[in-house]
Amino acid sequence: MPSLLAITPAILFAALMLTAGARDALSFRIPNWISLAIVALFPVAALASGLSWAGVGLHLGVGGLALAAGLAMFALRWVGGGDAKLFAAAALWLGWPAVVTFLAAAAFAGGALAVVLIGMRSTVLRPLVLMGPRWVARLAEPGEGVPYGVAIAIGALFALQGSPLAAGLEL
Repeated sequence: MPSLLAITPAILFAALMLTAGARDALSFRIPNWISLAIVALFPVAALASGLSWAGVGLHLGVGGLALAAGLAMFALRWVGGGDAKLFAAAALWLGWPAVVTFLAAAAFAGGALAVVLIGMRSTVLRPLVLMGPRWVARLAEPGEGVPYGVAIAIGALFALQGSPLAAGLEL
């Protein structure tokens, strides 16, 4: 059984991902400090898990490719800037091959989220949704975006168990 000190980076990663998803759902914004904290936590997790230098390099490569992909999606206006940064920070943490699970889970969660939002924005459900809290009503606003940080957080948490960092931390 791993010690609490050894698994603390993973607990913090999960807490930061949940915070990012919640902040995006509530305000359509992901503060930069969350992605920066995830990136800053990576070296601590790499040391705690005993990740080799080659493993660190692979994680950095995966994170760099994810950042390039996120920036491309941002340039095409498919995602917001906070989503692109969170996507890259999560990919850095997850590494290879967990990033494949992350991509699939985030895509599935994003599709499910889009279906829920389409339903909330329909003429049938929207009047009911507008009676709820302001942040829920904002999600139901036609023309609003999709808080994709929610899907990124779900995908990252789903894929965490398969990450080389998680294996080193004995999660």
